[in-house]
Amino acid sequence: MVSWLPSRVMITLKKGLFLLVFAVALLPYNAWLNMQSTEYWNLYAWWPLFVIFGILPIVDHLVGKDSSNPSESEVEALSQQRWYAFLTLMAVPAQLAVLAFGAWVFVTTDRFSLAGQVGWILSCGIVSAILSINVGHELIHRRSRLERGAGGLLYASVCYAGFKVEHVRGHHVTVSTPEDASSSRYGQSLYHFLPRAYLHNFLSAWRLEAERLSRRGLPALHWRNELIWWNAISVGFALAAFGLFGWAGLVFYLGVSWMSFTTLEIINYVEHYGLHRRKLANGRYERTTPAHSWNSNYLITNLGLFHLQRHSDHHAFPGRRYQVLRHYDGAPQLPTGYAGMYVLALIPPLWFRVMNPRVRSYYQGEEWQLSAGDFERSVQAGRGS
Repeated sequence: MVSWLPSRVMITLKKGLFLLVFAVALLPYNAWLNMQSTEYWNLYAWWPLFVIFGILPIVDHLVGKDSSNPSESEVEALSQQRWYAFLTLMAVPAQLAVLAFGAWVFVTTDRFSLAGQVGWILSCGIVSAILSINVGHELIHRRSRLERGAGGLLYASVCYAGFKVEHVRGHHVTVSTPEDASSSRYGQSLYHFLPRAYLHNFLSAWRLEAERLSRRGLPALHWRNELIWWNAISVGFALAAFGLFGWAGLVFYLGVSWMSFTTLEIINYVEHYGLHRRKLANGRYERTTPAHSWNSNYLITNLGLFHLQRHSDHHAFPGRRYQVLRHYDGAPQLPTGYAGMYVLALIPPLWFRVMNPRVRSYYQGEEWQLSAGDFERSVQAGRGS
């Protein structure tokens, strides 16, 4: 357990420990080395998946939680340190390297069976998700044009550029309400959630960008529509995969992209499951607080995800950089880190058995909130408050 360490010591240690994300980026290369030394090509094609979803959750619990919070003076100092921005920007070349190396291994080896090919695509896909989706999420919230552009490029690299628009202008506005398809409802399974989330992300992004252009007197199909440019970059990635590696390269790229953006939506499912903002008498929803996102303080996964698991603070204060995100004792807490929750979400009966009692406990005395569409009671509750 690491919770006994003083906050200042923990914050200092994490300055270097955030490099863990680049150790994750090396997992496909490590798997390839093991393939060559052992000849177990098909087995080690699944190695990154086994490390992330098998070994990591165990290590997470052995190491324990980190509840350290920076003081107000430390927040100001840490926010200005360029080291933390440098780490996130370095995810761009790391992501490009994973895509190129993964495609090269996929098309040049004749040792993979179909199971090995699937395992390699999924393995590179989960590593790509940590680099593109996770780091891209941090970057698109920044004010710097360089950082926002890098975030857009990371999402374009896995064919999910719409998230750059929808997440900031859509999800953060409607989070934990029935209007947000990226916020999972109480009792909703992952497999019911995913198709709606895919479609919503695409349609909402185009609607939001069309509205932005309309306010400027411009049509949706205009060169200033950033989605056109980002999706053109995605097409460029696909053409490059085909041009360099043929049809097999294109299959690899599209498979990795699917795994990456599906991972994004699975984590969205985890982050807001069953949590709702009250609808007030004026028809609006209450302000987003740390109570509207699940939080997790398991240290190892938080290091590898740039504090993404401190999601409660992120939604309450989306402008905060990852290094200064805080823990809230009163926020709803997940029973493990995202790696373990990801696996749990794939098995709905186990997910409901673990998470539904936690949601009910959190809303004890306000059980009507478990029905996300019950607006009448929401309005009455708002009038009574």
